[in-house]
Amino acid sequence: MEEVGTRILSEQHCHLGEGCTYDPATDTAWWFDIIERTLFQADLQSGAVTTHALPLMASALAFIDDQHQLLATENGLYVRDIADGRLALHMPLEAGNAATRSNDGRVHPCGALWIGTMGRRGEKGAGAIYHFHRGALRRLYANVSIPNAICFSPDGATAYFTDSREGILYRVAVDPANALPTGNPATLDGHSDGPGSPDGAVVDSEGLIWNARWGGSCIDVYTPEGGRVRTIRVPATQPSCPAFVGRHFDRLLVTTAWEGMNEQARAADPDHGRTFILDVGARGRAEPRVRLGPA
Repeated sequence: MEEVGTRILSEQHCHLGEGCTYDPATDTAWWFDIIERTLFQADLQSGAVTTHALPLMASALAFIDDQHQLLATENGLYVRDIADGRLALHMPLEAGNAATRSNDGRVHPCGALWIGTMGRRGEKGAGAIYHFHRGALRRLYANVSIPNAICFSPDGATAYFTDSREGILYRVAVDPANALPTGNPATLDGHSDGPGSPDGAVVDSEGLIWNARWGGSCIDVYTPEGGRVRTIRVPATQPSCPAFVGRHFDRLLVTTAWEGMNEQARAADPDHGRTFILDVGARGRAEPRVRLGPA
C-alpha cells in the first residue's frame, strides 16, 4: 500500500463523514456528518473549520452559483443560502418514505445531479439512484441498497456507481448533453485484494477513478476499464468520500466515519471519523455547477 504525505484537516470525529466537495473560487472545502446533521466548511488557506448545524440529515452538496448551494437531504433537495444558511425546499426526494435518506451524489458536466437514496439502516434494496436536471427528477435505478461512487468521466459520456452492499463498481454510457443512460450498466473489472467495500469516488482530469474503500483504510485508483493502478493508505479504517481540492486540484480531501464501530474498534483506530488531505501527485477537476432550470 502506497504512503503519501497526509495531514489532518479536521480533528472532528465524524460519525458519518460524507459528501465532500470543493469551491475553487473561495478555496473552501465542504462536507457533512450525515448522522449528526452537520455541514462542515474549511478555509484551506487558513485551515479554519466552521460547523453549521442542519435541521435534517444531508449528504451531498452542489453549487448553484456564488451565493447558493443545493443540498440533498433525507426528504428533498434544498437550496441553501451560503451567507445565512437558510434552507428552502426546491424538490421533494422520497419525502413520503420515512425509512430512507439521501446518500452519495455528484454533478455531471452538463449540470445534472445524480443522487442516491438508501434505507436508514442500510436495508437491502430500499434505495434508488435518481437523475435531477432542469427541474425534472426521475428514477434511474431501483432496488439499490447503499448507492455510492457516483461520478462521471471528463467527457461526460460515462457514469460510474456502486451498490456498496454488493461491492461491485459499474459503468454505464450516458448522453453527455443530459446525463441520461444510453445503455445498460456493465461491471468494471476492478477489484481489491483486501478488506472493505467501495464507497464514494471521484474522477480526475485523466479519467482515473479514485474510490474510497470503506473498511480498507485506503483509496483505490482505477482506469476506466477497471484496472487498479494505485492503492493509497488513509489513516482511518473507514474512508467514505474523496474530492480533489486546492487551487491546482492536486490534493485529495478524504472524509471518514466511525459508524458501526464499537468502543474497542474506535480505540484501535484513533483517527476514526477525521477528515484528511493527501498529497497524491495527481490532478483533479472543478466540480460542475448544478442547473436548476432552463438554460
